[in-house]
Amino acid sequence: MNSVITGTGVYIPKIIKKNSDFLKEEFYSEKRESIPSSNEIIIEKFKGITGIEERRYLEPELQNSDAAAIASKIAIKDANIDPEEIDQIIFGHNFGDIRHNDNQSDMLPSLASRVKHLLRIKNPNCVAYDVIFGCPGWVQGLIQADNFIQAGVAKKCLIIGAETLARVVDPHDRDSMIYSDGAGACILEKGNDSKKGILSFAAQSFTYSEANYLFFGESNKIISNINTRYIKMYGRKIYEFSLNNVPNAMKLALDKSGLPLGKIKKILIHQANEKMDEAIVNRFYRLYNTPVPDGIMPMSIQKLGNSSVATVPTLLDLILKNNLKGHQINKGDAIMLASVGAGMNINAMVYQF
Repeated sequence: MNSVITGTGVYIPKIIKKNSDFLKEEFYSEKRESIPSSNEIIIEKFKGITGIEERRYLEPELQNSDAAAIASKIAIKDANIDPEEIDQIIFGHNFGDIRHNDNQSDMLPSLASRVKHLLRIKNPNCVAYDVIFGCPGWVQGLIQADNFIQAGVAKKCLIIGAETLARVVDPHDRDSMIYSDGAGACILEKGNDSKKGILSFAAQSFTYSEANYLFFGESNKIISNINTRYIKMYGRKIYEFSLNNVPNAMKLALDKSGLPLGKIKKILIHQANEKMDEAIVNRFYRLYNTPVPDGIMPMSIQKLGNSSVATVPTLLDLILKNNLKGHQINKGDAIMLASVGAGMNINAMVYQF
C-alpha cells in the first residue's frame, strides 16, 4: 500500500523584512563594482522577476533546529500519533544551525538528532539523520521515507525541511533579497489504500558541469572580511538548467504514476523565483501539448520569499489548512511536488489525496 501524509506543520518566522528595508543597502556586482542603478530601480526589477514583496527572518533567539522542532510538534499533533512511535526523523537542510550574527555552520550533532532531543523522544529505535540535497531536500526525504516504509522497515516517519538562509547571505549582493527562513514538516505513514498517497517519483543529480551553480563565495564588497563566505549562485545558469531539466523530471514522475495529466489539480513547486517557476510549469504542459490550467500553481513566495527546503512543505501545509486564499486540495485530488536546487538536484513526486 502507498505511503500517506497524515499530518503537517510549519513554523513561519515572525520577523518581516520588506523590499523597502533594502533601500539603504550597498549593493555591488559580481565583479565587485558599485552598481550604478539606484536601489529603488534594483528593488523594482527584483520584484518584477521574483515576485517577492517581503520575506521572513527567524527570531534571533532561535536556530534552525528550534524552528524545525516547532513545526514537527504541530505535524505530530496533526497526525495524532505518539512521538515514540516514529521510526525515522529525516531532516532536509543545507547549512545546519547558525546563530544570529554568526554565519558559522554547526552540524554536530546532526540537526535531526537535535530535533529528536527537543521532542524528548526516548525510543532508541527512532533513527535521526540529515539529508543534504539542496532545495529539493524535503521532497527527497519523502522519497527516502517512502522507500523505507515500502521495504517494511518503517511505519511512521517525520520528514522536515527547514533553513535559515538569511544568516548566510551577503548583504552587498542583490540576490540576498531572495532568501528567507522557515520550517515545514510532515508525518508519513503506511496507508491502506492503493489509490491514495505517494504514487510515483523521479529524482536526478546533474554534476558533470552543473555541480557548482550554487556555492559559497566571498562578499561582493572588497572591504568585507575575506575569511567569511556567503551563499552565491549563477542565476542565469540555474534558470536555464531548470527550464531544460525540471519539466522532464516532472513528466517522468507523472508517466510513472499512470495518471493522465488532467488528473493533476495542483503543482507545488519549490518557491525559488516566480517567473522561473511559471516558465517551468509552462514548459511541462508544453510536453503534453496542453495549455496550463488556471490556478494550477499556488505561490507563497510573494510574502514568504525563498526558504529553500522549507518552501514545498510550507506551501502544502498552507493549502491543506486553508491558509492560502484561492487554493484548496480535495479528497481524490492528485498533486505534483517538484523542486530543484544546489547540486544540481531535481526531484518530482505525484501524490493523491
